[in-house]
Amino acid sequence: MANLVVLTGRLTRDPELRRTQSGMAVCTFTLAVDKGLSREKRQEAEAKGTPTADFPRITVWGKQGENVSQYLSKGSQCLVQGSIQTGQYNDQESGKTIYTTDVVGYKVEFLDSGNQGQQKQSNPVEDNDFFGGDFTENTNGSIPF
Repeated sequence: MANLVVLTGRLTRDPELRRTQSGMAVCTFTLAVDKGLSREKRQEAEAKGTPTADFPRITVWGKQGENVSQYLSKGSQCLVQGSIQTGQYNDQESGKTIYTTDVVGYKVEFLDSGNQGQQKQSNPVEDNDFFGGDFTENTNGSIPF
């Protein structure tokens, strides 16, 4: 069995894009994933102040990470396919070992966004240039595959 996770949720804040020393893009964000509780269990959890969602940290590398940073923002809904990665480090203040669990996303599907799919930055993609000139229209009515 493979290490595979599929999550759907909304970003809790704008994604953060950084670059490694070699220039590789790395984007991180937190996803609010509803626990899918029944109405009664949800009301019970809310009354106790217990979270009704999980908040995994997501890391996406390369061009996919750049796209996430450019097109998604706080509140955007997306689906992430990836794998779970665990780690640990020693807290320098307390000396305790801290264990971490993150999702390394390799595919992010944009389901909707607060900005209706528009780029956050100026430079909108023109519909007619979506394929970068590498697409020719099929005018003979046949299926192209």
